[in-house]
Amino acid sequence: MTIGVEFASKTMEIDNKTIKAQVWEKYRAITNTFYRGSKGALLVYSVIERESFVNLGKWLSELRENSPKDITIMLIGNKIDLADSREVLTHEGTNFAEENNLNFIETSAKEATNVEYAFLSILTEIFEKNKKKELSTTENVKTVSSSKQIKLEERDFKNEEEKKGSGGCC
Repeated sequence: MTIGVEFASKTMEIDNKTIKAQVWEKYRAITNTFYRGSKGALLVYSVIERESFVNLGKWLSELRENSPKDITIMLIGNKIDLADSREVLTHEGTNFAEENNLNFIETSAKEATNVEYAFLSILTEIFEKNKKKELSTTENVKTVSSSKQIKLEERDFKNEEEKKGSGGCC
């Protein structure tokens, strides 16, 4: 049992394949060990709490320092159901995502708005990346294994003809 980490599992169908995602909610003290081997990350802030948005830069830096280089990251602005209390506007999230090459979506976990779509979107992108890697690996293996080595040797046809003519049956 790991203390201080919330864990959930989500299973979805993508391209007629069942994909199981393991979702970890990380707290400051233990984050680094959980980044290794991650294929994707949801970077979530609250649209009603500006400080959570301001801290995104630190979280993103830590994530990129400790995770694989090809990790897929989605920025999520949550709690859009509390529009009257909103402190972070949609265009601010969009701009941050564009500046940092992230996917972006706004959600309401309370009302389940875009939550399923966010998971489907990031899992589909991860699935497609892995499929491309597998294809390129398979193509490389085929290229290597199907390439045949041809050995060229110099032959002295004149000497061969002389040898044939000097006795023997053939």
